[in-house]
Amino acid sequence: MYEAWFSRPVPVATGISGKINNLSNANQAVDLLTKHWRNAGSQKHLAALRACRQAMNGGIAADVARDALVDAAREAHMLVE
Repeated sequence: MYEAWFSRPVPVATGISGKINNLSNANQAVDLLTKHWRNAGSQKHLAALRACRQAMNGGIAADVARDALVDAAREAHMLVE
């Protein structure tokens, strides 16, 4: 397994204070998706989690997982745009 670095970080706000986390790789994304996600269990959340894990295993490109993460973050109103 490897970290699967994204071409650009994904800025995601977490917690009540809206702390911004700049996720740079699939490993960081999996950690956030499993521990601190607002809309856990949605289709886009599960798709992002699956994609990030696949990227870490070399099954898909890191930026494919990044796109899935952006979709999930947007749905959960966590993406900082």
